[in-house]
Amino acid sequence: MASRRQSDPVITALSALAPDAQLSWGELVRDDGRHLRWIETNSTGPTILLVGGAGDTVLDWGPILPALATDFRVIAYDRAGLGASDPVRGRLTIESQVDDMVALLDAHGPTLLVGHSWGGLLAQFAAAARPAQVTGLVLIDPTHEGVMAVVPTRLRITSDLSLAWMVLLKYAGLFDKQLDRFAEGLMKVCSDDPATQQLVLAAYRAEYAERYQVASVRTENRLAGGVEAARRARAANPPADVPMTVLTATRGKLPVLQVRAAELAEETAAAYPQGQHIVVDDAGHYIHHDQPAAAAAAIKAAAG
Repeated sequence: MASRRQSDPVITALSALAPDAQLSWGELVRDDGRHLRWIETNSTGPTILLVGGAGDTVLDWGPILPALATDFRVIAYDRAGLGASDPVRGRLTIESQVDDMVALLDAHGPTLLVGHSWGGLLAQFAAAARPAQVTGLVLIDPTHEGVMAVVPTRLRITSDLSLAWMVLLKYAGLFDKQLDRFAEGLMKVCSDDPATQQLVLAAYRAEYAERYQVASVRTENRLAGGVEAARRARAANPPADVPMTVLTATRGKLPVLQVRAAELAEETAAAYPQGQHIVVDDAGHYIHHDQPAAAAAAIKAAAG
């Protein structure tokens, strides 16, 4: 894949949301020759590395980018196979995803790591591997294998079928209409301006235009749904001695999952020497979409 240009749809959409950010694409060539790509602002402030949820791309951070772009050097990257980044050559694993994040920390650290959902779990493991390159962690409703372990079987089956159909629809050329429905929610939380919403839609379509990108969404979500691999990774990566804030949602999950997620957030906070747990009212799993001001405030406080 050729390097992304400054004028591509993602830069255009995010620049419309944060016109003072002066965004650009950056990239890092990994040992296997693939390109890992990110967007970044030109601010000279402290560095923040944003790590999205399973299947999400840099565009997912559009709702909070304007609040962060002027005071911080913000970097948001696409994991392997998503958005602008090349897919892995071989099997996708937790270790390969953490290795990519560690490479970014080595290139850009010290940095505040901000991870949503699956990205929140990976961020903890990357911080354990490179604590000297991490100034702190902000985990936005992070994935925890303890929650995944109690997900009802019927929900697992429904999720697997949905992911499988997503890829089949892409191969059949019927994916775009479904994609637009996915994009609608993001468009609305990013902006009230119809023209800007259309830019976000165009960018969203570009981020999932290729078959391998949609297949990567499926693969990554299946990886995120695993329990044993995450348990092994957690055992191998004890909490780093860094400040940590975990934000949890108050709605959007089955009651049993909501309770378990809150319990595990408390355990996670207690495992860090400087850990704190903040419950964000009236927010679902995408806290930075439902309550962007609260998410941005927590990030700013952690970044100092």
